[in-house]
Amino acid sequence: MRALVNTPGGPGRVNLARDVPEPMPVPNEAVVAVEAVSLNRGELALLAARPAGWRPGQDIAGTVVTAATDGSGPPAGTRIAGLTAGAGWSERVAVPTHQLAVLPAGTDLVAAATLGIAGRTALRTVALGGNLLGRRVLVTGAAGGVGRFQTQPAALAGAEVVAVTRRMGSVKALLDAGAAAVVAHAADAEGLFDLVLDGVGGRSLSSAVAKVAPGGTVLLVGASVPEPAQLTLLDFLGHENAMVRSYFSYAQPETTDRDLTALVRLLADGRLTPHIGFRAPWTSANEALAALAEGEVDGKAVLTVE
Repeated sequence: MRALVNTPGGPGRVNLARDVPEPMPVPNEAVVAVEAVSLNRGELALLAARPAGWRPGQDIAGTVVTAATDGSGPPAGTRIAGLTAGAGWSERVAVPTHQLAVLPAGTDLVAAATLGIAGRTALRTVALGGNLLGRRVLVTGAAGGVGRFQTQPAALAGAEVVAVTRRMGSVKALLDAGAAAVVAHAADAEGLFDLVLDGVGGRSLSSAVAKVAPGGTVLLVGASVPEPAQLTLLDFLGHENAMVRSYFSYAQPETTDRDLTALVRLLADGRLTPHIGFRAPWTSANEALAALAEGEVDGKAVLTVE
């Protein structure tokens, strides 16, 4: 079986190996023939930290070839979107059935492959904002995979969404996704916001706190800028009792199938439209990873398994 494996110190981050063992599923796992995978910034850090031969990959879409032997999950032949703990960038992978969602007929597999990490993060973080009807939401890093996803459900929930990005080529897509306005910097956004979704960190987080309404929430979703933010109590004058909290997608694995099913439904209904800024065969994985590392991918990067 072929799979992409980690090659630290090599000419590229990964290499396509051709003699990887077939998956050995436990009773609650289905074996999936992978047809498309999407990449996440967190996987760059994992590749740097893991040893040679380690197999990356979390977001997948494909077809069940062997159903779980405990009777859970979809039968063989079912098209699915899934989320794995690793080894997803393979021809076949074993996935726990509670981390799969069935795709309705006609659903684009490439689009479905983007839902696992970024889509689920967006769904959960927007939900943490509570009832957003008539409220204001600020999304930083809005041109990235998570930020684009956050814009759509927040707008669907009735919020006035302001998206923050310096990529002016992304403005129309963000407005089409439901943003009421797009600005280059958080400081340029007018007024205060009930919910600030910050996927950048560093100075962006400092600006985010300056834009949160009293009693509002700043939710830390990502840290694409590694520099630490510098905050003191005095920064919250005018933003009294605002809360800063973190979100990690892996902290709530019990909701994975429900979240994926909800995202698939939104995708099938046309209410969620992933933006795929890089699409290529998986033989171009190193090119995709380099573009992701340099911040050159608008939305999601997807590889198809040829």
